[in-house]
Amino acid sequence: MTGRRGRSTERKGASSCRHIESFLEMMLAERGAAANTIESYRRDLEDFSGFVTRRGGRPEAAVEDDVRKYLAALSKAGMAPRTAARRLSALRQFFRFLYAEGVRRDDPTGALDGPRLGRPLPKYLSEAEVAQLLEAARRREGAEGVRLITLLELLYATGMRVSELLGLPASAFSRNGDVLIIRGKGGKERMVPLSDPARAALASYAAVREHFLGDRKAAMRRERWLFPSRSRDGRLSRSAFAAQLKTLAAEAGIDPGRVSPHVLRHSFASHLLAHGADLRSVQQMLGHADIATTQIYTHVLDERLRSLVQSAHPLARTRKRDQ
Repeated sequence: MTGRRGRSTERKGASSCRHIESFLEMMLAERGAAANTIESYRRDLEDFSGFVTRRGGRPEAAVEDDVRKYLAALSKAGMAPRTAARRLSALRQFFRFLYAEGVRRDDPTGALDGPRLGRPLPKYLSEAEVAQLLEAARRREGAEGVRLITLLELLYATGMRVSELLGLPASAFSRNGDVLIIRGKGGKERMVPLSDPARAALASYAAVREHFLGDRKAAMRRERWLFPSRSRDGRLSRSAFAAQLKTLAAEAGIDPGRVSPHVLRHSFASHLLAHGADLRSVQQMLGHADIATTQIYTHVLDERLRSLVQSAHPLARTRKRDQ
């Protein structure tokens, strides 16, 4: 009896695992999902699978009530609404995949609303703080200092994601060096113009890049990357760069907890909009597929419009004179 139940559970687990793996293979092959994204989906789906299995069911056969109770369990455990919303998003895509493949005839997440989310403003540095970071980097000596300045200038000049920056091949630049070709999510390429400081930093870095290539044998593996290093895959790692930024922030007199590669991406977008750039152009440079994603930066536009009204509207000027 126990043996049969054990084999049955094993078959359920194998079936569930097979469907999850098929979904992840589709995400990788057809949508070009990054390795980190795949692992995130895997963790989320396996967590849901464990929840449903403990209730005696199979995740691929889950009903709406299973998903509701799963979300309720996440909330009871104190999970942040944004994280729970990400879990639900993973489940929606999984069940749509199963529907498209003919594994099931409905989507149990179709009628569910996601957790209510606040709309946190993006964290960004002021223009003065970015200048402080760059000045601190310029005080660094040697090849490491030159590379750090270049990384900062590129991030702030283009708004790249850190994965895009560290994944840049040595061949990423246009022939005249004025434009950077960035390969973003889903393998989509976009061109972003480079500022004069970014081009100058790249020219300085070109003279010291060989320092990071190492001996001839190692250089063959590292040569393809714009920012090679002695890491396992031959390029500078995200964790190493993030740690360098934290140290640099402390040297610049800025709270290290406020500084990260993504904060510099937010700073790029916020400062562009504050100086009059239009939202569509910022969307293209950030590589957002949907302009709604870029609209998180409209808080900057709100401030600029409020300032414009206060300085230019005739009634606002009249009130100032009367005060």
